[in-house]
Amino acid sequence: VQLQASGGGLVQDGDSLRLSCAGSGRSFSGYVVGWFRQAPGKEREFVAALRWSGTSLYYEDSVKGRFTISRDNAENTVYLQMNDLRPDDTAVYYCAAGGSGGGIWTTKYEYWGQGTLVTVSS
Repeated sequence: VQLQASGGGLVQDGDSLRLSCAGSGRSFSGYVVGWFRQAPGKEREFVAALRWSGTSLYYEDSVKGRFTISRDNAENTVYLQMNDLRPDDTAVYYCAAGGSGGGIWTTKYEYWGQGTLVTVSS
């Protein structure tokens, strides 16, 4: 599976962005697809994930109510709608796909996109 993340940019406190993660090479069927982020000087952390073949959604506590993960089956694409962005959301955002259950751990994801930078100014 090849993943292409896009949609990052520079926004102001309180603005919105939508990130996209397009998969190619095979369908996401059977995978957990997740978003992670890595701020400068910090470890990569889990943001949100969904099971492609199901309805389960997972969110990190600090983004609940502000971020929404969704999918487009026909486009083999996962989205991350980010509302009410804050300066501490600033990071490189990565999408990832895992066939072994996903979850919050980076080690559960075999495939990674290249990352897209989100910068939120105050």
